[in-house]
This record gives sequence, C-alpha cells and structure tokens, in this order.
Amino acid sequence: MKKVLIIGAGGVGGVVTHKCAQVPEVFSEIVLASRTLEKCKNIRDQIDRPIEIAEVDADNVPETVELIERVEPDLVLNVALPYQDLSIMDACLSTGVDYLDTANYEPPDEARFCYKWQWDYQDRFKDRGIMALLGCGFDPGVTNIFCAYAGKHHFDEIHIVDIMDCNAGSHGHPFATNFNPEINIREVSAKGRYYENGKWIETDPLSVHKPFDFPEIGEKEMYLMYHEELESLVKNIPTIKRIRFWMTFSEAYLTHLRVLENVGMTRIDPVIYEGCGVIPLKFLKALLPEPSSLGANYTGKTNIGCMIQGIKDGKRKKYYVYNVCDHAEAYKEVNAQAISYTTGVPAMIGAKMMLTDLWKGEGVFNVEEFDPDPFMSDLNKYGLPWKEIFYD
Repeated sequence: MKKVLIIGAGGVGGVVTHKCAQVPEVFSEIVLASRTLEKCKNIRDQIDRPIEIAEVDADNVPETVELIERVEPDLVLNVALPYQDLSIMDACLSTGVDYLDTANYEPPDEARFCYKWQWDYQDRFKDRGIMALLGCGFDPGVTNIFCAYAGKHHFDEIHIVDIMDCNAGSHGHPFATNFNPEINIREVSAKGRYYENGKWIETDPLSVHKPFDFPEIGEKEMYLMYHEELESLVKNIPTIKRIRFWMTFSEAYLTHLRVLENVGMTRIDPVIYEGCGVIPLKFLKALLPEPSSLGANYTGKTNIGCMIQGIKDGKRKKYYVYNVCDHAEAYKEVNAQAISYTTGVPAMIGAKMMLTDLWKGEGVFNVEEFDPDPFMSDLNKYGLPWKEIFYD
C-alpha cells in the first residue's frame, strides 16, 4: 500500500492518474499536482475513487520540496515538461524520495536530446539511498524494454535495432501535435542522428526516409530522427552495431511544418514584437489545439515496435516486437488519445515495478537495466498487449 505523487496534469498525466487508480492494491493513495489546478480537478472528477489534488510550480524547487514534505509520497512520478526534470530531481534529492519520468531533460533554450544532465545525478542519488528511473514511457521506455526482453530470450548478441513509431490516426484538425507542441516541434525539426560502427552520424532533419508495412495498419513512410533511447541502449547493450529511430508523418503535417519553419514560427529564441520579447514557438503553442483535447474525435491506430537483428546459437536472427493501440478504445477507457495512453500506461507500470520492489536500486537508471519480464507481463495486463514476428 503506497502513496504516489504525480506531477503534471496534461494528457499523459490524466492517463497515469486513471491507470494508478485502477490498481488500488499498489497505489493506495494518489496525489495529482500541476501548475494549473483546474486541470487536476478535471482529471479528479473523471475517477471514481478519492484523488487529492494540489497546485505546484515544478520549476520552483523549494515549492516542490514543500509539497513533497507535506504529501510524504513513496514515489514522485514526473509527467510534467522535460524542462522541469532537473528541478523535480533536486526536490527528490532534498526529500529523499524515489523519482520516475518519461522523457529526458531538455534545456528551454536548446533543442537537444541528452541524458548527461540526469546521468550526472548518479552519485548524488546513490549517496542519498534513493532511485531515479528515467524514460519510462513508450519511446523511450517500452522500446528499451523490448530490446532488453529480446536480449534475454531471443538473442545471444543484438547487432541492429530499428525503433519504429507509426501513428496512423486522424484527429480531424488541419495541424495539431499529439503531445506538448513545443517539445513535439523541437523534436521533429531537429537534425537526425543514428549510431553505426562505433560512431554517431548526423543527418539533415527528416532527410532520410523509407516505407514500412506496419502490421494492422499498412504501408507508411517513416523518417529517421534522433531519440534519447538510442543513447542509453548503445550504453547498456554494447553489442549493438547500428541503431536508428524512425517516425511516420502525414504529408499534411510535413507541409504545415515546412511552412511554419520557413516563416520562423518554430524558433525558440525571442523575437521583439511591439517592444516585447516573444518566443515564436511558444506563441504557436497557444494557437494550436491542446493535445489532451484531441481524444474525443481521434480515430485509427498506432504501431510502435522494435525490429531487432542479431545472433542466436551462432545463427543470424531477425525479430519484430510491437504494440498496436487504438485511439478510440483509449479514449473510451481513460478519455485520452493513444499517444497519451501509450506513454501513461508504461509510467504507471514502472511506478508499480518500483513500489513493489521488483525493480530496485540506488542511483540513476534506465529501464533496460532491469528484468524486463514482469514489465512485459504487465503491458498485457494493463492495456498495451504486445506481439512478436519471427523472420526466417
């Protein structure tokens, strides 16, 4: 019987709160906190068990410390913005409480995927006797665990990994992002990067692409990007010779993005307008639909998985492990579209792994460093069943 403090009340925060509420034998008490209390109230009112809510500015370490000391949780589950990872980690260090997040820290003034800032907390968390679990969403998160599961059960050596994220859904808007617009657009417009033969290779944004026939969806064009799980998987699976990350986009999305880039609306540096400094991307965020509002009319499915190649018993082997999630079914269960659902469910499962001591340690960890089997079992149990394809 444990208490969890969830920080963040966007689309993912709503899913996490719903899913924790479904497992009262582990999450006996739930506190949901956000800068915007009204969002917390809306989520609380959807759930048929008591949920405490609180207001907090997660950028403010003393304020977050004060909340943690008042609530006395066993775990802080961070689904706020990636900008706030370090301040929430600092608050957990101050209070001696375990920490979990779904995405690596990003500095507000630089679009950059990098675990170094958080890995640098290793000694401090270890000396404090507490645990930080990084990147426990779907990608990163489940994709890392898929690789760990493949390494445990199907390969002696993993050599090639292609992580493929396909959203074949439709939300009915001309242009919208499935999660925070700032984070999404920064991610998509950044240079691509992949690892091969011991070195990192950089590509122009979305310049490398190819089609793939996704099970239960069909053929879609996917584009090479950089994503943070590549960094941790190269570190933790040293036999990897090449690893890449791919994501699908509709032509309409790409056309809108090109126009916005060309007119400067994706810039993250201030522009002086009528004597005030305005960051174009933040202004664009205010114009776009709130991601948590997309679920009601979302149709279609996602397919996210790992194509893995390597050696087993001296023979070459190729294997695909993936999940398919239906937007409408996700909304029916937790009032959220599948992108939020596929991130929020793994965050709940990771918290469950920690609170039941199935995953335990002192220091800073990525999910692939733990036994994947209980997590894989819970994916099937809590709404994200996975499938396997074995190739000759």
